[in-house]
Amino acid sequence: MKTDVEELSPTRVKLTIEVPFEELEHAFDVTYKSLAKQVRIKGFRPGKAPARLIDRYVGRGAVISEAVNHAVPELYNEAIQKEEIFALGQPDVEVTKLEDNEELAFTAEVDIRPKFEVKDYKGIEVTVDNATVTEEQVDEQIGTLRERFSTLVGADRPVEDGDHLSIDLSASIDGEKLEDVAVSGYSYEVGTNTMLEGLDETLRGMEAGGEATFKTTLVGGEHGGKEADVTVTVQSVKVKELPELDDEFAQLASEFDTIDELREDVRKRMADVRRMQQLSAARDKALEKLIESVDIPLPDAVVDEEIDRRRQSLEQQLAQSGLTKEAYLESQEKTEEEFEEELKTGANSAVKAGFILDQLALQEDLSADQGELSQYVFEQAQRMGVSPDQLAQHLVESNQIRVAFTEVVRGKAMDVVLAGAKVTDEDGNVIEQEVVEASDEDAVEEAAKAAAAAAAEVSEDEAKDDKDEDAPKADDSK
Repeated sequence: MKTDVEELSPTRVKLTIEVPFEELEHAFDVTYKSLAKQVRIKGFRPGKAPARLIDRYVGRGAVISEAVNHAVPELYNEAIQKEEIFALGQPDVEVTKLEDNEELAFTAEVDIRPKFEVKDYKGIEVTVDNATVTEEQVDEQIGTLRERFSTLVGADRPVEDGDHLSIDLSASIDGEKLEDVAVSGYSYEVGTNTMLEGLDETLRGMEAGGEATFKTTLVGGEHGGKEADVTVTVQSVKVKELPELDDEFAQLASEFDTIDELREDVRKRMADVRRMQQLSAARDKALEKLIESVDIPLPDAVVDEEIDRRRQSLEQQLAQSGLTKEAYLESQEKTEEEFEEELKTGANSAVKAGFILDQLALQEDLSADQGELSQYVFEQAQRMGVSPDQLAQHLVESNQIRVAFTEVVRGKAMDVVLAGAKVTDEDGNVIEQEVVEASDEDAVEEAAKAAAAAAAEVSEDEAKDDKDEDAPKADDSK
């Protein structure tokens, strides 16, 4: 087999492959065996008809076409491996020469990952926010905890912001009562402004048993957008009573005996969270700097595919939340043009980051073993709220194991970058990086068992998967 490679651009190549017919012997053997099982020739059992009779029965041209369709994917994969080409996606294949018993020639155009080396990935300097926890922040967290243990008690006074009311509402338009716009015993906190415009202003100063009417524009429903007279009746007024901030509260709200112990635990937990936020921010900023330091061309088709994936993901999220794209853009204060530009920028960064981390993994000779893949499955399952074995099964059934494997390896490449980075906070303090061990060994073990078969499949068939991923299908041949 002879292969010539023409670089159409830094991200696309054209392979011209010429194969003597004698090298197609295996493809013809497979084709004859397949056709022999399909045809029925008198005097021969299924699968036993000789090649010359099959040629005569189905036609030599059909046999050659079938053999070529079988041979082209294997020949293409052999060529890209021999030429060390990192192909992306399916190639555009065209058979240019096909002469019986002489030669098969075809071309294959395919996007490729650009050739480059990651050089400046050690010693990246990044600055993250301070992790200092102030007394005011501890007070705020303690206050939130007190809110959870608060009680509502009746108040014999005019309504104020923050009061919790039980109210009845009714509405009318031009004196005609709206039966479908009425509610009784509705719990409402004054000052939140989460209902009708003008309601909070009307409620302030009222007392239990009081009634008042105000004009407002109805929202939603059959009468949405219409002005109506709304009558509100206050059934009860209650105020939130917080527990005293003492040792008794600490014992009620936690496993600690004193309020000082509770405060110290809150401070420690907040510091741990801040530290994790620091490391996460450091990781993101280090990747941003790495992306900025590497200048490589990106295949348009790969970027377009990432843009489409991101757009579809957002549309699914909006559909699930019941929002329209227009409402989303309004909430984000973005125009359609700004949204599209942001989508394109994000897709370019994501594709570029993937290329860089893949190359760095090659340079550092990184891979993923069964335990690491299992840990990934466990962590993803936790985020998704499913069991590890369910997620592992889904990955296998949807042919996403390779994606999981790639994500693990890219994560390890990013670990290399972060380990060599200099991370400091705003005050110049160096942030030490520690390896966080899995906190739930039983759950990790469950994930390991669930993902074992999938991980083994990736490890054993890695080379085969690379071939299958990039192989052109029979329908791609022209």
